[in-house]
Amino acid sequence: MSAHCRLAGPADIPTIHALLLENAAHDGGDLRGTEASLRQYGFGPDPRFRTVLGQTGDQVLGLSLFFPEYSSWRGTVGLFVQDLYVRPAARGRGLGRGLLAASLRAAADWQPTFLTLLAHHHNATGRAFYAAQGFVQRAQADMLVCEGDALARLLR
Repeated sequence: MSAHCRLAGPADIPTIHALLLENAAHDGGDLRGTEASLRQYGFGPDPRFRTVLGQTGDQVLGLSLFFPEYSSWRGTVGLFVQDLYVRPAARGRGLGRGLLAASLRAAADWQPTFLTLLAHHHNATGRAFYAAQGFVQRAQADMLVCEGDALARLLR
């Protein structure tokens, strides 16, 4: 596949949202993010994330949405890849690896020294891909989330 990766801009918001919807459907999730929230948090005056798109010609085949994360244990900054998605027809041809590499290049100004992401327990194919890239599971920790009413209780 002769795909290339590029940093997304505001004109790509509908495409980014469509890919995120596909990813959520694939994972059985419920995407609550909207094009408006992508514009506000990714392309507004104080962007909180960046997105790289992988494409062949005009056809977008995947994305990586990421942001910086600081590790106090490492004393350095890394990238947290929130979403890595390659459309099913384009899988197995190197685009996922290309998107990860393009994400690191697009974040060079953050000087990342590590890359973190989450993989669903049921995603054996994805886990095998990540293992082949050198990712290892952090056995000593699980990701926990606090949101909604529980988050509101913390603020009281």
